[in-house]
This record gives sequence, structure tokens and C-alpha cells, in this order.
Amino acid sequence: MVEPFLGTWKLAKTEHFDDYMKAIGVGLPLRKLGNTAKPTTIISKNGDIITISTESKVKSTKIQFKLGEEFDETTADVRKTKTTVTLDNGKLVQTQRWNGKETTFVRELRDGKLILTCTMGNVVSTRTYEKVK
Repeated sequence: MVEPFLGTWKLAKTEHFDDYMKAIGVGLPLRKLGNTAKPTTIISKNGDIITISTESKVKSTKIQFKLGEEFDETTADVRKTKTTVTLDNGKLVQTQRWNGKETTFVRELRDGKLILTCTMGNVVSTRTYEKVK
């Protein structure tokens, strides 16, 4: 059930994001931009299609998908990935695969906040979003 995730979320706090970007292979100039971005994430649903839009002054992205179905994604740092999003124990789990590598994003709700945990190998970044509407 994705309904609790629906809405507009603004980044409030981030930890270890530069380390995460390094781990997935993002170069220094783009990491500097990524570290300054304070994105807003909009999660919406139309039938069985879920849309996650991430908007910032630096770069905006949008993915549309059905839960459990693999799709092609071009990431903000221009990686071409095979991506799958599932709902697992009340968490939205997004897995990106490219060039033999894999990273995951786990979105969960805690105390009215959207917690995004980005994991690449043993590098973990946590980003906390507060609901705007």
C-alpha cells in the first residue's frame, strides 16, 4: 500500500551523501552540485502507475513504474540502469542495476517523515524528508 507515501516531501537533513555519490561513481563537479541541492520529492499514483519526481535547482528527474516490474531509468548522474521498485514490509525498495553494480534506495515513513536510505556496498547515506503537502 503506497498511499501513505503519496504527497510532496522536502529534504530536511542528509548524512553521508557525498560518500554515497562517490561510491556509485559520481565525479567531483557533479557531487559538489548534488551536495548543495535541497530536492523536493513528489510521489503520486494513477491507477497502478506510481510516479516519483525529484525536483531541485540543480537537476530534476521523474520515474514512472508499476510495483515489481523492471524498467529502464536514466539517473540524475546519467547512469542507465535497470530498476525495480517493490513494496516490502511497508517500505518502498528501489533497486538499480548497471554494469554489474547494484544500489538500493529504501523509503520508509517514521514519525511523519520520509526516510530515504541509499546503500552502495558498505556505504550508507540517510536523507530525511518532511511532508509539505
